[in-house]
Order: sequence, then C-alpha cells, then structure tokens
Amino acid sequence: MANHKLGRTTEDIRRELTDIFRTLKDPRVTSCFLSIVRVEVTNDLSYCTVYVSALEGMDKAKGAVKGLKSAAGYIRRELGHRLRLRHVPELIFTPTDSIEYSAEISRILHSLDIKPDTEEGEDEEDNA
Repeated sequence: MANHKLGRTTEDIRRELTDIFRTLKDPRVTSCFLSIVRVEVTNDLSYCTVYVSALEGMDKAKGAVKGLKSAAGYIRRELGHRLRLRHVPELIFTPTDSIEYSAEISRILHSLDIKPDTEEGEDEEDNA
C-alpha cells in the first residue's frame, strides 16, 4: 500500500513541478524548451531527483539545471504549499539528453528509405 502512495506522490510532484517551472523567470530556464523526463522520490520522502532535458541539447539542459538549483528554495516552498506535504523533499536536479537522443533516433528512422509492404491479398491475386 505504501508503494502505491509513493507512486501517487511522485506523479503529484511531477505535475506540480511542471506547473512551477512555467512560473519561473530565470532566463536560463525560460530560454529553452525544458521537459521533466523522470522524477524519483526516496521512500522516506527526504530526497527527490528530477531528471530534466532540453530540446536544444545537453548544454542548454546543464544551464537550465543551474537556474533550477538557484531557484530550488522557491520551487520547494511552492511545492509544499501546493501539495500540503508534511515533509517536502530536497530537490536534486539532474540534466539528461534523452529528448535530444530520441529526436536523433527519429531523424535517422525518417531518413531511411523503406518502401511500404503491399498487402497479402494483393500478392495472391497477382500470382493467380
């Protein structure tokens, strides 16, 4: 039962962090398309690791993480007001390049020249 509650709390934290990120005024955060990839919360709710990625690449994600770390107190206070948690976890922001990586895979797949397969029914008619 505790695992279910932890999962619910993790999703609530992710949802609220997404909303809080939109209210930040730091140019390091607002100058890029920032996305929360994953949120991991420890069992005792003392630490919360937030993996963020920028569409512009890893360098922009690292810059955004610096901005998020400087605003961590504000973000933590807002999170506490919105979720009404007894103990608001300490936020640890970690940059990741998963959006850039997935965009590169998508570009590679679209660049392949693969012809669509014909349907089996059409092949049988041609052979008869």
